[in-house]
Amino acid sequence: MRDLYQAQRAMRQMRRAALARGVMAVLDIGTSKMSCIVLQFDGPGQFREEDGVGPMAGQSNFRVIGAATTQSRGMRFGEIETMAETERAVRTVVSSAQKRAGVRVDHVIACLSGARPSSYGLAGEVTLESGKCTEHDIGAVLAACDVPDFGRGREVLHAQPVNFAIDSRSGLSDPRDHVGNRLAVDMHALTIDSDAAGNLVHCIRRCDLELAGVASAAYVAGRAALVEDEQELGSACIDMGGGVTGVSIFVRKHMIFADAVRMGGDLVTQDISRGLRVSAQMAEWLKTRHGGIEATGRDDREMIQVDGGQETGDWEHDRRTVSRADLIGIMRPRVEEILDEVRAVLDAAGFDQLPSRQIVLTGGGSQIPGLETLAARILGQNVRIGRPLRIQGLAQNMTTPGHAATVGLALFAAHPQDEWWDFEMPVSSHGARSLKRAVRWFRNNW
Repeated sequence: MRDLYQAQRAMRQMRRAALARGVMAVLDIGTSKMSCIVLQFDGPGQFREEDGVGPMAGQSNFRVIGAATTQSRGMRFGEIETMAETERAVRTVVSSAQKRAGVRVDHVIACLSGARPSSYGLAGEVTLESGKCTEHDIGAVLAACDVPDFGRGREVLHAQPVNFAIDSRSGLSDPRDHVGNRLAVDMHALTIDSDAAGNLVHCIRRCDLELAGVASAAYVAGRAALVEDEQELGSACIDMGGGVTGVSIFVRKHMIFADAVRMGGDLVTQDISRGLRVSAQMAEWLKTRHGGIEATGRDDREMIQVDGGQETGDWEHDRRTVSRADLIGIMRPRVEEILDEVRAVLDAAGFDQLPSRQIVLTGGGSQIPGLETLAARILGQNVRIGRPLRIQGLAQNMTTPGHAATVGLALFAAHPQDEWWDFEMPVSSHGARSLKRAVRWFRNNW
């Protein structure tokens, strides 16, 4: 019977098989849109055991050979609500990306934005029997981490060592071959709702695809939108999606915290639709074309023609005009509410204690005019809008903040960070057994 450790290692092996074939896809299943990117890799041999701590530390050169985006179906709050509709949307976007790439894709890595993520800091310590740290000792100290009871229905998505220490020397990224008596580790574990994760796995399998990995959307968005110095010194990425606003905090190039606010740009669209009595499509158009946060005196005079979504024969209803000031008056309170919730999450995480305290806004919702100024007022002064890193072959229309998670997922596929399951665990370790007991959804879905 397979547990999480074995299932995650199996997915890593599938990822290796996809890389050996040279082609793999990444799939960002969001509440508002789905994006698929087909990646072409150099071929076998890109893994080098000496590059980093674990066997997944090797680097891969890659480029984009196909990409597609479509409207999401059957999604709510970043989770699958109607399986059949989501399956059709996934098949559509993957098929479109494959046609543009001119190749068939069997393996995908997907990301999840909802599922109520929750972070835990774990710590472990072992004695170095030989007086020098070996890879076996790294596996032993990870297995020795004291794992709490995550609760019923909570499963581990990421378990990453963020810091190693030998005796009094801390801040080690690779402790191998260091001399000392005691090896300690700090590990960040991110848990999610097991049903939401299981539904994602089931949907991918129904689409006749092999799942080669699952990642948190908040995590991959941060990897794409934060520059190297920001990831090193301590920064937060706020990924403002349609149904969920993801929050991730990075220090020393590792994610140390992640959470999600179950509010996003779709709520702003709903407010506009109800407030102006227009269709959802018209409300989305008003938000993206004329929306904003900061009103000026000129906005009272800027009139926008709207319709009620259906021809009723009532001219005043079918061909109305509203001022941009009225539109901003509807949008701003909801955006303020979302940012207030994000502020509460950052405060609970102790973000103010970090040296940099840089905040990067990304995601489709971050493109609302005036958001940067309002966010600086609510979240802190160091706020900027983050575009994802450029990757070879990516079309210009996918370099916007709304595609940060998609680009980050490609980086995650090509340059994975070490995770707990990348190391050989001592079977007799209490910590290893505890973590295996804490996670079971892969057992039923793999």
